[in-house]
Amino acid sequence: MGIVAIVGRPNVGKSTLFNRMVGQRKAIVDETAGVTRDRHYGKCEWCGSLFSVIDTGGYTTNSDDVFENEIRKQVLAAIEEADVILFMCDVATGITDYDMSIAKILRRCDKPVILAVNKVDTGAKIYGTYEFARLGLGDPISIASASGGGTGDLMDRIVEELKKCQRLTANQEELNLPKITIVGRPNVGKSSMTNALLDQERNIVTPVAGTTRDSISTRYNKFGYDFLLIDTAGLRKKNKVSENLEFYSVMRAIRSIESSDVCILMIDATEGVQAQDMNIFNLIQKNGKGCVIVVNKWDLIEKETLTMKNFTQEILQKIAPFTDVPIVFTSVINKQRIHDVLQKAMEVYANYSQKVDWKELNDALMPIIEEHQPPMYKGKEVKIKYITQLSTSVPSFAFFCNLPQYIKEPYRRFLENRLREKFNFTGCPINIYFRQK
Repeated sequence: MGIVAIVGRPNVGKSTLFNRMVGQRKAIVDETAGVTRDRHYGKCEWCGSLFSVIDTGGYTTNSDDVFENEIRKQVLAAIEEADVILFMCDVATGITDYDMSIAKILRRCDKPVILAVNKVDTGAKIYGTYEFARLGLGDPISIASASGGGTGDLMDRIVEELKKCQRLTANQEELNLPKITIVGRPNVGKSSMTNALLDQERNIVTPVAGTTRDSISTRYNKFGYDFLLIDTAGLRKKNKVSENLEFYSVMRAIRSIESSDVCILMIDATEGVQAQDMNIFNLIQKNGKGCVIVVNKWDLIEKETLTMKNFTQEILQKIAPFTDVPIVFTSVINKQRIHDVLQKAMEVYANYSQKVDWKELNDALMPIIEEHQPPMYKGKEVKIKYITQLSTSVPSFAFFCNLPQYIKEPYRRFLENRLREKFNFTGCPINIYFRQK
């Protein structure tokens, strides 16, 4: 599939155009310069043709931004990866030194470059676009990404360039790949884990908490695995979210959890299990997603004979009653047990998506139910007749009985435990419903 990279200096409207092209609000847009940091991917369809789009951070030099070097690496990586480069400028500010620096890089690269001048939202501003021909990248195209003005002509030009390099794919449905999302508090090593698994500097990593802002999705296709790996912004407590940008980042992370199949919850071993870790775990459980708990920075802990066992017991006590969750102790810096995380996540996905045969389900559980009947209620006997698995994404089971309203929570937990004993649902929440026969 053809790839188009959107590059330019900060605050020229790259993320606004990216959102318009992919038809979703995937990238955070704010008046503050430098909001986007990592490469952000999406798919765009235009006139029956499909191609990938990369949104990048603003390219700068000699600024006060602590992320400047890392953002510059991400932009250069996107240029290297792309088939067509879309260079965006701002008509309001004219040609700046940053624009000249980027143009110098693009003139040297052996790839088609499309020059788009943004924020041309009135007829009078069109004349300002001709100035950008001085960059030596061909005739500029006037657009207004916020309102969509001129974007149709821009898309036609992109498709035309992709056809020339034969990197255009006919429209097809999105691959139904498993979605594995890495979540946790800020600075626990989520982006480092993503980079280690992909074996490339995919996401920016710094000691500064809150480095990642968008939820960054990457396709992982190695060692027989094929899924989407999603890195998210760190989730803080509501009262500690101090700015609009962070609020949007948190909302993106929560949406990523809601749309995922399995969540990898990362915990900082040096800080132990915090209240916010439990809030995130409860959010995963509430949304009915599979879960793997990863204890990172294990190399910084002084070990004794039962250190790992005691830490595991502490986690299980806090997440009870849903304790059937795999726990992996890792050191991302040393790449210790990171592939165990991958293996456990895919095992949980297999458990999450399994469908139990109706006969096998009833043969396994009905004898247990006959032996341990639900308690009588007000002198009335409750009889469960049969069980079936519902066709939902979350493992869900319906128990058909004569008096469903009289079955209480302890017996529900008893049935869930028997289900977990007979069938492998490790890492998956289970929904149990009692219905009138």
